[in-house]
Amino acid sequence: MRYIAGASVVLDTSPSLLFHCRIRRRKLGASGRRLVMTSVNSRSQPRESEDGIISVEEWRRWGPVSPFPATVKQIVNDLKVLECKLDSPIEFGGNGGKLQGPFGAYEDKKHRATYEALDDPEKKFRFFSARQVACRLLGSRGYLCQKCWLAMEDCMCSYIKPCGLWKQIRFWLYMHPRDFLRQNNTGKLLWQIFGVQSATLCVFGIAEDEEIMWNEFKRAGKNQVRCLYPNQNSEVTFSVKDTFGCSASENPGSSSMTDEDKTLHFILLDGTWNNSAAMLKRLKDHAKSVWGDEDLPCISLAAGASAMHKLRPQPSWDRTCTAAAAIGLLTELSLLPQLSSYELDKQADAVEEGLVILLDSLTGRRLRMGRSITRKGRNTISIC
Repeated sequence: MRYIAGASVVLDTSPSLLFHCRIRRRKLGASGRRLVMTSVNSRSQPRESEDGIISVEEWRRWGPVSPFPATVKQIVNDLKVLECKLDSPIEFGGNGGKLQGPFGAYEDKKHRATYEALDDPEKKFRFFSARQVACRLLGSRGYLCQKCWLAMEDCMCSYIKPCGLWKQIRFWLYMHPRDFLRQNNTGKLLWQIFGVQSATLCVFGIAEDEEIMWNEFKRAGKNQVRCLYPNQNSEVTFSVKDTFGCSASENPGSSSMTDEDKTLHFILLDGTWNNSAAMLKRLKDHAKSVWGDEDLPCISLAAGASAMHKLRPQPSWDRTCTAAAAIGLLTELSLLPQLSSYELDKQADAVEEGLVILLDSLTGRRLRMGRSITRKGRNTISIC
């Protein structure tokens, strides 16, 4: 039995009620009643599970390496129980794939009441993140490819060529929950190409993901962690050359990449520019609690135009999409004499090729649907 704070009903999420809902859904389904989750304006796709249960295996097929988050699991269960209680199907659609229909209207009031009843800002933040992820998981099942996050008919997986990333580099895609499972997200290309152990997804506000990431950072030490962010006003923001091209005595912000026993961890903020400031602040706050210093070392790149800018222009010259930031970093590292033998330029080319494939897939879909292939200026603030 679980009480939703601020709500007028008590949700019983016991196994017996969930089992009853499954049996009831099957009976109603046989008579033509639509009580399964649907994606509005999309063709029907087979679902992973008839009862809506999401397994660890399914969760990881979307990209994460963590166990299925407990808060996300609870929200998924609550949504399924509420579906049975209201006798109304869970539907997703419209701008952003939001919950639709009578169920969406009721659930919106309910989750807002739950959010307002939480007195701890951290709990509110984690509830927000978990709900975003839960709804996106349910709304994308059977509609999006679990690897490339594109609609099934636009799947580009067969065109992506895997490539090994140099073993002393590990990317962390620190992704805002509103960008999780977005079709035009470019960060997903990194683990598609390099694998999840070389490019790891960490969803902003999901405790299990953040714990895995910070455990790795603690083992590596502060000197082996860098965040890619064009924060030119910070005293701890350096160029790639300043960071890795000089000795520690010449520049206190420098670091060595020639120690075979150490991996350098690069954090890529994967969200809109409006959200990136909050994401960076959370990283700094956690860094202060771990190392006693909130000045997390940042790297600023000599960013150039990305292929994705054709669809999503950026607000200023030093801002680019996530995949393009990784390309820029690998390219600049490849120009350093001590790293010239590690074929970092070829690894950058592999991501650039993937970016072009993604652009072609997205462009083809927009043209097929009769939509413009460019965005208005007011929507040009995304970096993912």
